This record gives sequence, C-alpha cells and structure tokens, in this order.
Amino acid sequence: MKKSKLIRALVGLAMTLSAVSAFAVTGGTKVTCTKFGETADGKVVRAYTLVNTHGLSAKILDFGGVIYEMNVPDKDGVFANISCNLPTIPEYEKFRPYFGSLIGRYGNRIANGKFTLEGKEYTLPINNDPNALHGGLKGFDQKIWKALPSADANGAYLTLKYTAADGEEGYPGNLDVTVVYSLKNDNSLTIDYAATTDKATPVNLTNHTFWNLGGAYSGTIYDTILLMNAPKYLPTDGTLIPTGEIASVEGTPLDFTTAKPIGQDIHDVAEPQFNGGYDHCFILAEKEPGEMGLCAIATDPHSGRVMKVETTEPAVQFYSGNFLDGSSSYNGYKYEKHTAFCLETQHYPDSPNQPEFPTTILEPGQTYRHTTVHTFSVEK
Repeated sequence: MKKSKLIRALVGLAMTLSAVSAFAVTGGTKVTCTKFGETADGKVVRAYTLVNTHGLSAKILDFGGVIYEMNVPDKDGVFANISCNLPTIPEYEKFRPYFGSLIGRYGNRIANGKFTLEGKEYTLPINNDPNALHGGLKGFDQKIWKALPSADANGAYLTLKYTAADGEEGYPGNLDVTVVYSLKNDNSLTIDYAATTDKATPVNLTNHTFWNLGGAYSGTIYDTILLMNAPKYLPTDGTLIPTGEIASVEGTPLDFTTAKPIGQDIHDVAEPQFNGGYDHCFILAEKEPGEMGLCAIATDPHSGRVMKVETTEPAVQFYSGNFLDGSSSYNGYKYEKHTAFCLETQHYPDSPNQPEFPTTILEPGQTYRHTTVHTFSVEK
C-alpha cells in the first residue's frame, strides 16, 4: 500500500474509533465523548456524557458548557431528560434561549450597558434593549470550551476551561475561567466555578438550565411545587433593572418560603415587564459570604422527581419561562410560555452600578469561587 493511502486509512480508522470514546471509566462511573455537531463556521462540538453508579446521566456540550440532558428516574424508575434543549448547534447560535448554558462574564443585566470602574467608564453591547444581558452578543454560552473528562470511585467529572480576552464584549481584563461539572454517586450534579483576572473586572457566573421535572417535553410547570429559602427580593424598573430597594416577599405572589405550586399565584404577577410570570432576583436567607446554604426545592407531584438546590451565592434568579413563545422547539415539541423554569444562582443584577449591593468586582490576585449543587431524588 502506498504511504499516502496508508495514512488516509489510519486517519479514517482513528476517526471511526473516536466517534464514541470512553475517556474515563472507574467502577460504575464513566464519561464518554461523541461528536455532537458543528458551529456555523465549521468548529466541531463534542458532547460528554457523565454517568454515575445509579444510571443517572448528564450530557454536557463543550459549546457553551450546555447541560444538554439531565436524565433522572421518576417514582417508577423510568428515566427522562429534564433539561430543555435544542436539536442542533445552529439553533443554539440563532435562537439564544440560553438553554442549559454557562453564562458570563456577567449573568443577568447591567443597566444601559455601562459601568464605571477605577474611574473609567466601560460600554457593553446592548442585547436586551436598553441593557446588557448575560455577557453580551457572544457571551460564554456561545464559546467552545476546552474539555477535560475524568472519573473516580465517587463520580464522573467534566472540567471546562475558557479565557475571555481583555476587552471581549467590552469587559476589562483577561479572565481565566474554570467550571467543573461533577455527577456524583449520591445523585448530585455539582457546578464549581473559579476565575482569575489580570485587571479589576465584574464577574457573575451562573448556569441557565431550563428545568421541567416532569420531563423536558411534558408541558407546563404550573403543578411543580417550589420552595425557596428566599425571604426577600429585588423590585425592578420597567426594564428589569433593580431599583435598589430590597423588599419582603411576604404577602406577595413571590412568597415561596412555604412550598406551593408555581402556577398558584403566577398570574397575579401584574407588572408588565415580567410578561405574566416570575423573572425576579430572590435574596436567599442570610449567611456568610461563600457559605453553602439551601436555595430551593422543586417537586413534580406527577413523576415524583425532586430537585434540591444548594449554593454559595447570595441570590437566585427564578424565571418561569414567561418569554418562551414556541419559536424554539425540539423534534416538533414547541417550548411555549411556562413550560420550564430556571433557578440561576448568582449575585444581584446591575451590581457594578449599585455600590450598596454585594460587590461583583474581581481584583487581580483574587479567585472568584461559586458552587451550586443540584441533588435529585424521588418522592413516592
């Protein structure tokens, strides 16, 4: 065989063998990798599937760090994906619903796309008129991250790394970001975030998974029972920027301190900027900075699936899918209004412009850290 033909044959064999690769297998835990698709400019996107000893699995893309699937059992042991997704990468690039995505460099909104830091004003792209939202026109949800899979006796892991350049989307500083997804054998999915910078910069990282515990394609979330460890919230202006007031949820439709169905009071949220539902930053019960604490417990009474969320962050953006309008779909299933919910653990929106809020400024020499744990179980 000629040398050129031999090289082509070996390349073809390597591509065939790499179509599904088991990068890490330890006991009953494993991580496998497959090619998922390509971006519009031809970059390959890979999917990494983390599996624990109980058969729970999380499929995560290196594009945007997307939690593409989270497969968990119901009370009868039937597995279903509970993370809303889209079929192809071009749809993620076109529609930008942020399904399952890592959000950065700043999650949520910054008023008028401007902030001043160390005497200098910075201008960000306006992508949620009149504000900057979720990191900009091409935020972390649109980047391909370097992926490093691994596994041990306790679980399966995917480490993602990305460096945001100084000036990217208008933000100062080269920001080195590491996010680790851990699917443990206690049926928890942990997200650990870390970041360092060479210039002072705002940082507010989060994950934007749209959950439906009945199954990602199962209809509305009205019956989902939600408890949030959040006695206060941030009122907003008409563009969803906090007014600076910190208000009690008591006596309002926003009171989830006692568990209730999401649909019970959802239509009593009257302010037009919320489009008929929840899209509020809730302040979690007081704790020390960086201390892990309860955020929320969501239960689907039909399937029995339960998701407990704990976090080191001071707040959570609870969003009930008010702006889903059927324009995004998965194999014919249209994501309509109120068919999923988000619990985006984070710092407060617009903090760079509101000095009374907990700071989101990361300085050189410091390390940003944030951990959120989702623990899955069933209620018979």
